[in-house]
Amino acid sequence: MAPLPKKKRSVSRKRRHRTHIAATVPHLIVCTQCHSPKRSHQACPVCGTYNGRQVLDVARETGPTAG
Repeated sequence: MAPLPKKKRSVSRKRRHRTHIAATVPHLIVCTQCHSPKRSHQACPVCGTYNGRQVLDVARETGPTAG
């Protein structure tokens, strides 16, 4: 049998706890090659470059059937 809390957590305490549980917007930067927005520290999904190097073959990996 799982342990149960001894007291009910009050509404204000529950809401204070939940203020930190929120979805955040990902930090976007501009790609240096194609100038499209991309996530930092990730390869660009449009042109496939990362840190000035071509790391993805985007022509081949487009669409949900790529794999």
